[in-house]
Amino acid sequence: MKNYISLYVSYFMPKKLIKRLLPDHRAIRDHKHLKMFGTLIHDPNLWHLNRRSVAGAMTVGLFAAFIPVPFQMVIAAAIAIPARVNLPISVALVWITNPFTMPPLFYFAYKVGVWVLSIPPQPFHFELSFQWLADELGTVWRPFLLGCFIMGVFSGGLGNLVIRGLWRLHVIRYLKRRRRAALAQKNISR
Repeated sequence: MKNYISLYVSYFMPKKLIKRLLPDHRAIRDHKHLKMFGTLIHDPNLWHLNRRSVAGAMTVGLFAAFIPVPFQMVIAAAIAIPARVNLPISVALVWITNPFTMPPLFYFAYKVGVWVLSIPPQPFHFELSFQWLADELGTVWRPFLLGCFIMGVFSGGLGNLVIRGLWRLHVIRYLKRRRRAALAQKNISR
């Protein structure tokens, strides 16, 4: 019974699971774009895995993912360092908006901005060129940026709540199983 509990704790508790999924902290410290932060990224609090740091990293990473600029990883790191939340999780979460997911997510953010501002959506044809940016972005930038901000705040807050809830659920389940195992051990020793 004790072996089963230790196996459960080592593989399925959130902290252990997250540790197995994260890259090595030395690889992140040595990343060429993160070297600009110097010794700030050597703060041990940026590498701890607890409910507060993981939930905060979720907030930072998801918010930064909806900032429509290149180098979102650097922005996430710049926010995570003073917030003292888990740096690797913050930086990794910005990849939710990758080249495949970016068009639908940003279009949805534009639609949210149009809805909040109560303006009619402008028809536009997307092209990945500077000419398109110069011509079309001038007509859609307000609802687009507002929608990105709203989506970043909403997804970051929701991610924080979900992680805190899941973490709490795992701890409660672990404690219940531990109590049951202790009672079973007590009954066996009688």
